[in-house]
Amino acid sequence: MLPSHLPIANKLLASLPRSEYQRLLPQLEMVQLTEGEVLCEAGTLMRYVYFPCTALLSLLTRVDEVEVFAVALVGREGVSSVACALGSQTSPFRTLVQSPGTAMRMKARVFTAEFRATAALREVVLAYVLQLTLQISQTAACNRFHVIEERLARWLLMTRDRLSSDHFHMTHEMLGNLLGVRRVGVTHAAHALKQRHLIDYSRGAIDIVDGIGLQAAACSCYRMVEGRHGKA
Repeated sequence: MLPSHLPIANKLLASLPRSEYQRLLPQLEMVQLTEGEVLCEAGTLMRYVYFPCTALLSLLTRVDEVEVFAVALVGREGVSSVACALGSQTSPFRTLVQSPGTAMRMKARVFTAEFRATAALREVVLAYVLQLTLQISQTAACNRFHVIEERLARWLLMTRDRLSSDHFHMTHEMLGNLLGVRRVGVTHAAHALKQRHLIDYSRGAIDIVDGIGLQAAACSCYRMVEGRHGKA
C-alpha cells in the first residue's frame, strides 16, 4: 500500500475526491517501468491497469505481421487498459513503455469492479476515454493527410507535454513506431527539424530547442487535440 501523505502524481487519480482516492489506495501499487517494456500485448488478457506518474506509455496497433505504429500516448493525465472498464477482457493495443519512470498499477478486475461501483471514478475515467478516443481518431486523420515532418513535430510536442521536459530519450525505432514509417523517413524528418533549429538530437537523446517554432511546424492536430484538453 502507498503512503497516504504522498502527493498524487497521476492527474486522473488526483481529480478524484480525496476520500475516494484514500479508499482506492490499498489497491494501488507503485512500480518502476523500464524503457521498451511491454505491459500488455494486443489480444491478450489485461491483468493490470497503469496510472503513469513519470513514465510515458504508447498504445501501438499492428497493421501486418511486422509493422506497428502508435495511435496514442498515455502519460500522467490518464490510465492504460481502459478497455477493461468498458467490458473487454483483452487489450485492443500493445502497451509499450516509451519513456521509463514510475506508475501506479491496479489489478484490472479490481479496476473494473470499482469503475462499475464508484460514480466518481466512473466520471473521470469516461471523461478520459473521450479524450483518448479523440486522440486516436485525430491520429488516424493525421496519418492520412499530414506530411511526416509535421507529424513528427506533433509527437515530440505531445511527449514534451506529458514529461514536462524539453529533453528526453527516443530512438529512431520509437519514432518509427510513432509515425508508422521506416527509419529513413524518420531520419529525413528529424534532420529537417534540426536544420530549422527546432530540435537537436544525438544517440537517441532529443532536445526541443525552440518549442514555439516546433509548435508552428506541427500539424493542426496538435492544437486541435492537445489545446482542447490542455497540456498534461
